[in-house]
Amino acid sequence: MEFEQSSCNRAFVVALKDALNVISGKWKLAIVCVLLEGGRRFSDIERLITGITPRMVSRELKELEINGVVKKSLNQENGSAITRYELTESGEQLKDVIVQMVEWGQKHRQASAAPCEVQLQE
Repeated sequence: MEFEQSSCNRAFVVALKDALNVISGKWKLAIVCVLLEGGRRFSDIERLITGITPRMVSRELKELEINGVVKKSLNQENGSAITRYELTESGEQLKDVIVQMVEWGQKHRQASAAPCEVQLQE
């Protein structure tokens, strides 16, 4: 769907709210970013995201799983059951969205950091 001014109708806004509901929160996109490189164990996710607590990893993974972005699998490695998390097809589709958000964020930060020039009238 291409954006047009007239596109901000009820269905457009509902779809936007649905998308934001799935990815909103401080840690969800960080978890998705970590999983874009492939399946990970819980401890790997926790270690790779600075500042996240185990409780938040668990909570965010559960919500991402409920929303069909992440899937959990149980594998046998060296006689032990290992739980791994990976992105679903829908989760993989977030890559382009994340790249665009990062590009926008970099541009926005640069623009916001530029010194404000105020013209004083004499």
